[in-house]
Amino acid sequence: MKKFLFAALLIAAPVHADAKTILFVGNSFTFGAGSPAHHYRTETVTDLNGPDAKGKRVGGVPAIFKAFSQQTGLDYDVSVETVGGKGLDFHYAEKRALIDKPWDVVVMHGYSTLDQANPGNPALLVSSAKQITDMFRSRNAKADIWLTATWSRADQTYPSGKPWTGKPISQMGIDVAAGYARAAQNAKATGVVPVGLAWNRAFAAGVADDNPYDGIAPGKVDLWTHDHYHGSVYGYYLEALLVFGKVTGKDPLSLGENETVADDMGFSKSQTRALQQIAHDQLAASNKLGQ
Repeated sequence: MKKFLFAALLIAAPVHADAKTILFVGNSFTFGAGSPAHHYRTETVTDLNGPDAKGKRVGGVPAIFKAFSQQTGLDYDVSVETVGGKGLDFHYAEKRALIDKPWDVVVMHGYSTLDQANPGNPALLVSSAKQITDMFRSRNAKADIWLTATWSRADQTYPSGKPWTGKPISQMGIDVAAGYARAAQNAKATGVVPVGLAWNRAFAAGVADDNPYDGIAPGKVDLWTHDHYHGSVYGYYLEALLVFGKVTGKDPLSLGENETVADDMGFSKSQTRALQQIAHDQLAASNKLGQ
């Protein structure tokens, strides 16, 4: 009971501090393609690319992170720069005018297969992560730079003729995590946000179904959306929990089962608790390994 009272007090009590600037750089895995996360609370974040052809702006994982931070009394000025289907090399080459600023925190990732032209090969990620990290650090030497290691794609694993065909669904996430670990070490980044490994943990724990092609088992969530490639709102929620934990140092469990994003998205309390527990456990495991 004391644990839950403490969590409630933590969420209710504001912390007065100067706002930190945080920039999210990525693609559809950041802006939340295929889910209600895509245009969620867009008024709470700054989309550096401006509105799309339909006049809509990005909310996505950055807006979910913003909501988490507000609930825990933290003050972050959140900006986002995303382009679908692109890696960090593109953002450096084509979006530098928008992002080359002295941010306090940067959270970023590349293409979902590490290299679109050479799936599974981390070389481009390693080189581009260093290039863009050096750019950010030249503006603010103390900036925290986090690389987000993304998840296994069911569409790259279960159908025939794909790069991870015939391998366990967890393998792509493991390979991607290894690539990001190399990139972070080479770039001297602050660390890696282990999203793909958290998805693997959710599969192993029975929280999420590991094969959407044969239907979703009762009592489990589908972390992918309809294309079995992008995340569902559950997948992006778990991504945001991992980012929140790494960036702020706060335990995702402190958000509690009444957390507002989960309520907005229609999660049950048991689903909310389960996803927060997965994030807690993965962060604890990563911290224990010094990752």
